[in-house]
Amino acid sequence: MSALADIHHPAPSNSVALRAEGLGKAYGPITVLSDVSIDIAAGEVHAIIGENGAGKSTLMKLLSGHVLPTTGHMFVEGQRVEFADAVEAESAGIVLVHQEILLAPDLTVAQNLYLGREITRGWMVHDQTMNHRTAQILARVGSVARPGDRVGDLPLAQRQLVQIARALLNEHKVVILDEPTAVLANDEVDALLDIVRSLRGHGVAVLYISHRLEEVEALADRITVLRDGRMIGTWPAEDLSQRQMAELMVGRELDMLYPHKREPATKAPLLEVIDLAVEHGTWTGSFAVRPGEVLGIGGMIGSGRTELIEGLMGLRPSTATKVAVDGKEMAERSVRSMMEAGLVYLTEDRKGKGLLLDEELAPNLTLQALDSVNPGTVLNRRTETSALRHAVSEYDIRVRSLSLTAGQLSGGNQQKLLLAKVMMTDPSVVIIDEPTRGIDIGNKSQIYDFIDKMVREGKACIVISSEMQELVGLADRVLVMRNGRIVAELTGDEINEKTVIYAATSGKRGTAGEETHDNSDRTSRDR
Repeated sequence: MSALADIHHPAPSNSVALRAEGLGKAYGPITVLSDVSIDIAAGEVHAIIGENGAGKSTLMKLLSGHVLPTTGHMFVEGQRVEFADAVEAESAGIVLVHQEILLAPDLTVAQNLYLGREITRGWMVHDQTMNHRTAQILARVGSVARPGDRVGDLPLAQRQLVQIARALLNEHKVVILDEPTAVLANDEVDALLDIVRSLRGHGVAVLYISHRLEEVEALADRITVLRDGRMIGTWPAEDLSQRQMAELMVGRELDMLYPHKREPATKAPLLEVIDLAVEHGTWTGSFAVRPGEVLGIGGMIGSGRTELIEGLMGLRPSTATKVAVDGKEMAERSVRSMMEAGLVYLTEDRKGKGLLLDEELAPNLTLQALDSVNPGTVLNRRTETSALRHAVSEYDIRVRSLSLTAGQLSGGNQQKLLLAKVMMTDPSVVIIDEPTRGIDIGNKSQIYDFIDKMVREGKACIVISSEMQELVGLADRVLVMRNGRIVAELTGDEINEKTVIYAATSGKRGTAGEETHDNSDRTSRDR
């Protein structure tokens, strides 16, 4: 790959919409981005890729006025600009769709889209017009949300689509999308990619940041790679395969992304669930997972994957004929009682529900295992710091200081901190919802290795994932859900993308034309 290094290809013949020269950002003595020069042409999709912490989000915030640069200059259509804030950048035609959901949860969808730019008639806000236009833009981005829905009541994927809709409400010269598909299902991703192609076709410059290299390969005209806060180079997209992209990101050749498959698990189940029914929905199922096994749960967003597990953990009202952890039948199910029995759950929403972003790393790590770290009545800071040092080393949590807050970590390091947090209780069964959402390929490989090591040591793991490749590469068995029910259980060679997608969309096991099998006959083998 060294022959590709330090190459910069100028923008296509289209006029340059946005250009940066020598852009950099430092916070005190710490430089997070250094000497980046990049141009984005009108009618071009320009992808920015790199590992977590490479500087992608910092670059996006600089270009969109959310953060002021320490060094360098920016030009819009050839004219030098200095944005005081994001409002000035948006007035100049540059808009950023953040990776984080930045919406007002207590307002409706329409109110969020028009917040700060309300349509008025005289002194009155004209809700009817705003609702009508909101419905149009929601349909355009493929959202099923309604203008009057309260944003806080929407699933994470729908909130992301609402955020994208807000950015596209007005016409812009440059649209910056930071991990726009991280929480979207396959059909929603396809709809978004079509929108990006449409923007390009209308002469809009699109800056696209994604860890999903298949999207980058499908969309991008040119690709810029960042590593450790520096720009490695820019290439025409057709010159780079996905593997080459990944190797440029990490600066080394990649081994196999997924661990080698394990031998089939044969011991008694560590978790056994029979006839779990979750209230306020139709999420039902029976399943089991054994020591040394990764059980995958797949299905489209809205299929009930997360709801099923939240019912199991006592986060939603539910009933069950039987729930047993390590042979012990659970009379009561709450997060605490399940954790004490040896079952822990990593939420898909690490920022909203998994970590305290404004708190330092040590309390985030030890909060779930406080009794073992601090058995007395006085908080032992030395023991807490020692536990953090151990976790940082064992899980390769990359931090420049132990006194950082969780919110200052990159997404990949936040996920590794969350994994270290739940492992502090020494569980026998670990449930991970979307283990690598919004995480670069280097951190993905590490998390897969952590999961593999965990189960090879005799634990069991359940992985919920909307990434089909992840299920295929990681799981020993896969349960597929549709409309709130488990419709198929796949093993061995049955575990492939085609079979999983077919079951998720049709409710049938196998591929088109094959016989349908009811899941209840297959799950009985694990009881």
